Amino acid sequence: MKQVQRGFTLIELVMVIVILGILAAVAIPKFVDLSADARQASVQGVAGALSSGSAINYAAFSARGTGTTVASCDDAKGTLQGGTYPSNGGSYTATVVGTFSATSGASNTCTLTFTPTGSSTGVTASFTAIKTP
Repeated sequence: MKQVQRGFTLIELVMVIVILGILAAVAIPKFVDLSADARQASVQGVAGALSSGSAINYAAFSARGTGTTVASCDDAKGTLQGGTYPSNGGSYTATVVGTFSATSGASNTCTLTFTPTGSSTGVTASFTAIKTP
């Protein structure tokens, strides 16, 4: 009479565990430091929104004579929905710096920095703000 195998041998189980361990050792380091990339992408997204909002705002001023007055880098936040920087429940502060031209319609390079609460270093991204009257 032929005996039917009903399970896995110890060697098969050990080999599966070893293979899973190798895969985990290779994959985990790739996912561990995604938070820094996420913070950088977040700041770049807000900087892109500031740049786009500033350009749309300048176009509105040029076409209709109405819109948000942008006379400094920090004034560009008025072009965002809600008129302020996202705060994520107060978990970080936003700082914007840059020199601004006095000429209406001039493009100005500004730097946005998000600093986590309790930290001295932040994540930065640059954007272009256009001066409106």
